Amino acid sequence: MESTHSPAIETIGLRKVFGEKVAVADLTLTVERGEVFGFLGPNGAGKTTSVKMLLGLITPTAGQGRLLGKPLGDPQGRAKAGFLPEHFRFHDWLTAREFLHLHAELYHIPAALARKRVAELLELVGLASFAGQKLREFSKGMLQRVGLAQALLNEPDLVILDEPTSGLDPVGRLHVRDIIRGLRDRGAAVFLNSHLLSEVEITCDRVAFIKHGSVIQVTPLKSLMEGEIELLVQARPLTAEVASGLKHWSRDVRVEDGQVTLTLSKEEDIPQINRYLVDSGSQVFALYPKRLSLEDQFIRIIGMDGGL
Repeated sequence: MESTHSPAIETIGLRKVFGEKVAVADLTLTVERGEVFGFLGPNGAGKTTSVKMLLGLITPTAGQGRLLGKPLGDPQGRAKAGFLPEHFRFHDWLTAREFLHLHAELYHIPAALARKRVAELLELVGLASFAGQKLREFSKGMLQRVGLAQALLNEPDLVILDEPTSGLDPVGRLHVRDIIRGLRDRGAAVFLNSHLLSEVEITCDRVAFIKHGSVIQVTPLKSLMEGEIELLVQARPLTAEVASGLKHWSRDVRVEDGQVTLTLSKEEDIPQINRYLVDSGSQVFALYPKRLSLEDQFIRIIGMDGGL
C-alpha cells in the first residue's frame, strides 16, 4: 500500500471541458490525511464535476491528480475511498441490512467481517432498530444515514461527502459531525461539500473556494474566521473627508445613512480609529465590531453573483 504520508488528494491544473463548455478550468489543491476539508462554491462552479474527476467517474481533459497516492481512476486508490453523493438512488426494495451487505460484497469484504461491519455501522448511524426495514419506507434523513454507513463500510482513508446533512434535523447533524470528527481522529481525510455554511464552519479544518471552475482561495478555517472584522461606526458629524481618512485602516469603507462600515484585518485598529474620529472633530456614539461569519466570507470572496 502507498505510504500514508502521501496526501489524500493532490491535483494540479485539473480541467474538464464538455464540447464548448468549460466545467472545471483549474482544480489545483491538496487535501492532507487527518483533516476535514470544505469545498465551497456557487451553483455551477464545477464542484460536482470536480468530485467525479477525483473518483475517476469521468476523465479530466487536462491536468493530473492522485487519490490516496494513486493516479486518478486507479482502482487501488478508489478501494480505500468512501463516497456519499448528494442525489442518491438506493435499491429501495432492499432492507437497510441487505443494502449494506450488497455493498460489502461489491467491496469484496469477507462475509464474517461484513456481518460485523454492517452491525457496527447501523449502530453508529442510529439505524440498528431499522435494520430489517425496507429503504422505501425510510425518510430522506434515514436514507442519508444509511448512505453514510455505506460510505464507511470499507474503513476508508478518504471519505467524500456531498451534502451529508441537508436532510437531517439538528440532532442528526450533530451525530454526523461526531462521525466526521471520529474519521479525522483515526487519520482519515474527509472532503465535504455542503450548502450549510454553519456546518462547514463548525466541522472543517480548511476550506477551498471555487468559482467559474477555478479554485480561487484555499485557507485554514481558523485563520479565516479569526481574521477580518466588520466594524460599524456611528459618529456625527461624519464628513466625506473624515470617512475617506478611514481608508488608512481599511480598503473597504462603506458610508450609508450617516454611519460607516469598514472591514479590518486587526482588532487592535479599533482604538486608533476611535482616536482618529475624535481628533477629527466627530462625536463617536458607538463602535460595533463583528467577526465575519463564513457566510460573510463566502460573499466577500465569491461575490454577490454566486449563490450556493
